[in-house]
Amino acid sequence: MGGLKERAWARIDELAEKLWDLALRIHDNPELGFQERKAARWLTEELKKGGFEVEIPYGGLETAFRAEHPARAEGPTIAILAEYDALPELGHACGHNLIATIAVGAALGLAPFKGELPGCLVVLGTPAEEGGAGKILLIRAGAFRDVDLAMMVHPADRTLVERGSLAITEVEIELRGVAAHASSEPEKGGNALDAVIQTFVGLNALRQHIKDGARIHGIITHGGVKPNIVPEYAAASFYVRAQENDYRDELVEKLRRCAEGAALATGAKLTFKKVGHEYKAIRPNHHLAQAFRRNIEALGYPVEEPKGGMGSTDMGDVSWEVPAIHPYIRITEGEVPGHSREFAEAARSERAKEAMLAAAKAVAGTCIDVWTDPELFRTVREVCQRS
Repeated sequence: MGGLKERAWARIDELAEKLWDLALRIHDNPELGFQERKAARWLTEELKKGGFEVEIPYGGLETAFRAEHPARAEGPTIAILAEYDALPELGHACGHNLIATIAVGAALGLAPFKGELPGCLVVLGTPAEEGGAGKILLIRAGAFRDVDLAMMVHPADRTLVERGSLAITEVEIELRGVAAHASSEPEKGGNALDAVIQTFVGLNALRQHIKDGARIHGIITHGGVKPNIVPEYAAASFYVRAQENDYRDELVEKLRRCAEGAALATGAKLTFKKVGHEYKAIRPNHHLAQAFRRNIEALGYPVEEPKGGMGSTDMGDVSWEVPAIHPYIRITEGEVPGHSREFAEAARSERAKEAMLAAAKAVAGTCIDVWTDPELFRTVREVCQRS
């Protein structure tokens, strides 16, 4: 097995311009969740050229795919996950164009040497991470039944290997009142907007009494049609997040009680429903994360200290199915928040190109470590078995 990492890394360097062209094409053609037809096609075309057997659509999702290298042997099946959906209006302000090309770069770097390695190599194209729960739908379709561990790398403004994620539930509330003339006969109306506003007031009072790191944040999605009409309908959308899945569920019930109290106070009728995505918090896997750390630091990317809060991802649900990691790699010069126009620009910068290649190499190196070190694989698996 001597020199396999160096050969895989050299192959990734040979592919650098092709991978970067792919990252920029995806960046220049942002597609929302479940609409990533161009990205899925471009990614699978490169994987086919690299000798992978590709199935697309996959798992009942038009823009999901599974690419498997034909050199299969006894040993762990490793899935490298690709995300490629964009954000509304902001495009690739979360850098998913890089997540996708990191995955493809790692796979293509390993491909020429897979016949010398045990196990199986799979790339899973997972659409609609930004609210569509693509990975959860693939879990339900059985995409991870034959997978032994999974990994992906996310761009960020710092390099981190064991940062977690927050469990999340998306909630919508609708309040219905009675329309009336807001000036001549307001007493005959029932103001649904007041009920929504009182829900936010209740939440603001609640913030003092929730755990550090938990989040409840929302927007008013409908507040009426004209100032001279008492709003008979109003609505709001919320994300409820916490570091523990159970505490997330507890906070959803606290939000429900705030909305019920507001409805009772104003006489409005409440509809409270969970919608969209509901992601679990990432289950950490220290041994797999440290294997990645050794590779990324060997490539000149020192791991930094976490700072600030966390987001949410459907990779959390994957981590409860199989051992998984979701490390981050710096693509910025300083602190740049994700989901910003500045981060979208960073995702097409020269620094991003360097980080993409380093992350692809680190993923490839971690795959080789798992395949060639049975003790490492045993300790990685123990996390799931204990749970």
